[in-house]
Amino acid sequence: MGDPKKPEAGRRVSGANAFALTNDESRITSDQPADADGGEAAIRVRGLVNRFGSQTVHDGLDLDVRRGEIIGIVGGSGTGKSVLMRSILGLQRPTDGSIEVLGADARSDDPRQRQHIQRHTGVLFQDGALFSSLTVGENVEVPLREHHPELPETWRRELALLKVKLAGLPADAASKLPAQLSGGMRKRAGLARALALDPPLLFLDEPTAGLDPIGAAAFDHLLRTLQQALGLTVFLITHDLDTLYAICDRVAVLADRKVVINAPLEEVERFDHPWVQEYFHGPRARAARGQRNPPRQEAD
Repeated sequence: MGDPKKPEAGRRVSGANAFALTNDESRITSDQPADADGGEAAIRVRGLVNRFGSQTVHDGLDLDVRRGEIIGIVGGSGTGKSVLMRSILGLQRPTDGSIEVLGADARSDDPRQRQHIQRHTGVLFQDGALFSSLTVGENVEVPLREHHPELPETWRRELALLKVKLAGLPADAASKLPAQLSGGMRKRAGLARALALDPPLLFLDEPTAGLDPIGAAAFDHLLRTLQQALGLTVFLITHDLDTLYAICDRVAVLADRKVVINAPLEEVERFDHPWVQEYFHGPRARAARGQRNPPRQEAD
């Protein structure tokens, strides 16, 4: 199928991409840096150091996130998973190291580099981090107002409603306040806002925390469906073993102030490290692994 001509920024397009904010910058460029295995890297971190006073959280951390994958970020308490995410997003200034996001220097003081990252990434913080005084629809409109003020108000509303539905919420949720939603619905509302600018790169911080198993499984399924349909790259911080086994292509383990392994789960399970062995070979991990690979029924 041929590549249709791209419309001008903010123009409506038909079909599955209706009301998408299409422009030349909204895609990962072809000159992305390669990762350690030669693949195209959406995120490339080298020699990252984060210190807070006398405490060193990261010391020489390296990480590659490949374009189009869901990567799970795991580690014990205090290993700096959220600090790593904030460093990549430019919300935390590292002590040392280099960070490239979608071809832009995340540590640069150039506002164009910062704007490039902000426009092409979406973030779902824990519990959604929605503005409590705004409706769900108004929350979704916030990044649209900031980065695309030229859009007519009716278009912003329609775009916000589209993202609300895309996140699996009913249309009437757009007019509700966050306090009127369940925990799972707030997560989906936060996801809708993260998708507002049609970013190629999503950051999710513990998206299934606090959800019941059915709600968590439904969110996992939604995330994998959106990732495949939209070609997203997903940076996913989680403690949820079911999520890791259900949707993650690779898992990066933070320990000893570094990423000690970044590989598919089958390789991570065999990695010789005390925390990795305890985490991936305990009873909960065995249960999650069993759900992913149920035992075969013997033929009669």
